[in-house]
Amino acid sequence: MADPLSGIPLASIRVFEAAARLKSFTRAAEELGMTQAAVSWQIKALEGRLGQSLFRRLPREVQPTEAGDRLSRAATEAMSLLRRAISDLTEADEHILSITTLATLATQWLAPRLGAFQLANPGLAVRMDTNPALLDLAREGFDVGIRSGHGDWPGMESQMLMPSVFTPVCGPAMAQKLNLKDPCDLLNAPRIGMEKEWAAWFAAAGLDDGVRPATKLTADYQVLEVAAALGGQGVALASPILFAREIETGVLVRPFQEMVAFHTGYYLVWPEGRRRSPKIKRFRDWLMAQAEADPAVAAARVGQEARTAKKAAAPRP
Repeated sequence: MADPLSGIPLASIRVFEAAARLKSFTRAAEELGMTQAAVSWQIKALEGRLGQSLFRRLPREVQPTEAGDRLSRAATEAMSLLRRAISDLTEADEHILSITTLATLATQWLAPRLGAFQLANPGLAVRMDTNPALLDLAREGFDVGIRSGHGDWPGMESQMLMPSVFTPVCGPAMAQKLNLKDPCDLLNAPRIGMEKEWAAWFAAAGLDDGVRPATKLTADYQVLEVAAALGGQGVALASPILFAREIETGVLVRPFQEMVAFHTGYYLVWPEGRRRSPKIKRFRDWLMAQAEADPAVAAARVGQEARTAKKAAAPRP
């Protein structure tokens, strides 16, 4: 048996329901933000598809016919159920903030601070996912993401959170063993991480030549490479922002101040057109305030600006 709704647009049912409830094409047009002519056309098209008249056109109003009255009761009930379901979904969505972010940033910087956000927003639950890939936020069901890059991802709006900079770190015993006094002391040190990243750091430190491949270990996540450094495996490149607590307490030693940037920074991203979403705005404002208040972020920004100025002032070859 063919579906009786086949070929009947939902818009026509919506227009019919409003006109039958208000008993006026004009008032239905005002409620729906349409012209009276558009409402009349939709009703005529619906009557044509059904093969019968749905309204008696009177001088000052319209009255549903017997068929129109039957359809009106069903349409009003259906539209009420649909409005309630959409309202419930929207309300539920506004009470859950879904975040996708990088594993190291999540464990080292975001997660320890999220408690303060949840205390300030008791009606908003947070769901956090760690995934290194830049996902389609809307398709995967995420409200916001935090990613490293240059802030120019298609279909997304972004705001820079903090610089993406790296510097050598190791455990105190390894620092003492290697007697690190100058960046060149790392040329023959056991190094953790990708060789091209180390080559970039050596170049930033003024050692463009003579870099020997001495990488012992690489891992998918920065936090794993730092864990290896803490276990005495060598020296890793890590963010002085994300590992500021360990550096400050002496758990990690940062022997040199030279830093290298592999991307412009870490960015908060959200789908285009959702800037005004209340939950996204609340999280964005809170997150930016957290970054602004972090001394490690401020120090990294100063260092990044100094390197940019130095590079700009360097004479051209």
